[in-house]
Amino acid sequence: MRIARFTTGEDPAYGLVDGAGEKIAEITGDPLYQRIELTGAVHQVADVRLLAPVIPRSKVIGIGKNYADHAAEMGGEAPATPLMFLVPNTAVVGPGDPVVMPPQTSEVSYEGELAVVIGRLCKDVEASEALSAVFGYTIANDVTARDLQRTDGQWARAKGFDTFCPLGPWIETDLDPSGQRIVTMLDGDIVQDGATSDMVHDVAALIAFASQAFTLLPGDVILTGTPAGVGLVEAGQRVDVDIDGIGVLSNPFVRH
Repeated sequence: MRIARFTTGEDPAYGLVDGAGEKIAEITGDPLYQRIELTGAVHQVADVRLLAPVIPRSKVIGIGKNYADHAAEMGGEAPATPLMFLVPNTAVVGPGDPVVMPPQTSEVSYEGELAVVIGRLCKDVEASEALSAVFGYTIANDVTARDLQRTDGQWARAKGFDTFCPLGPWIETDLDPSGQRIVTMLDGDIVQDGATSDMVHDVAALIAFASQAFTLLPGDVILTGTPAGVGLVEAGQRVDVDIDGIGVLSNPFVRH
C-alpha cells in the first residue's frame, strides 16, 4: 500500500496511491494514528502537490557510513556499530520542493537513501522483532554541507539546515528492505547505483540499535545510509533518487 500526503491547495490530506502512481484515493485522518477510511474523493497525482509523506513529530535519526564502499570513498572504514546522528524535523521537505543551499556552505552534496518510517512506540526492541515496528518505507536525500561537516567536528549543522532532508514521494508499506536498488541521478546522469543488500547494518539491526538509545515513536524516521558515489550539487541542478518498489524523489537545488 502506498500512502501519500498531499494538498489540492487546501489543508493537507492523506490518500492511497494506485500501482501506476497516477491516482490518489483520499482517506480520512492520519494513517499513523487512525483507522483508514476512504472519503470517496479521487485525485490525479498530476493535479495535486505531493508533500513530505511524514513530518516526524519527534526525530529523524541518520546513519553514517553504512555502506562499505561509501565509507571507503570518504577515506575510512564502516564502523563496527551504527554511527548515529540526529536531524531536526525542520529540515524535512517534500518531493519537488527546492533544497535551499545557505550562504554558510560552498560544498553541498546529495546522498540518496532508503528511509524507514516507524509505526509504533518501541524501546530496546530485539533485531528479530524490529521490523514489526515499521510502518513503511520512503526515499530520502540526506543533503550534507561537506565543508561544515569537516570543520564542525559533528554533523548537526552540516545535515540539519532547513530543506536538507527531502522525503517522498510516498510511504510504501509493503516492501522488502533487504534487496532494493538505489539509483541517484544528477540532472539525469546516474551518480549512485547501489543496493540495500550492501548495507553493513541492515534495517532490523538499525532499529534495534537506535531503540537502545532512544524511544522510537510513530512517525520517527531512520535514514539508513548511502552507497558510494556521493558528490557535489550546484544551484540550478536537480537530484532524483529512485528506489525499486517505492518510486522517485526529485528535488531542485537553489542558492539562498
